[in-house]
Amino acid sequence: MRKGYQGFRKGKKKSQGKGILEAINTDGPHKEWLGMPEYYIHTLTVDGENYNYLSAEQSLEVVVGDMVVFRYEVVGGNRRIDKRSLGKTIDPSQYQAPSEND
Repeated sequence: MRKGYQGFRKGKKKSQGKGILEAINTDGPHKEWLGMPEYYIHTLTVDGENYNYLSAEQSLEVVVGDMVVFRYEVVGGNRRIDKRSLGKTIDPSQYQAPSEND
């Protein structure tokens, strides 16, 4: 084996977050360089902690008061939520199936 060969290594494991969404602050649109599409920075407050979520959309599918779950990593001292990992948590005890009359 040659010197310095690391072989197959998994990347650093992402952290997971879950909690009640307390606030959403949206900043943007931003554009870094020519040809890059506009994006918005959403600062989400979940259980007293701030997380950043970058999105092409000005509005999110989650609203204040939702129980949310997501993966994130710490980048430059900020917690950044991974793309397409933000979603609502479904509590089976509160789920009501549609009735046959509906």
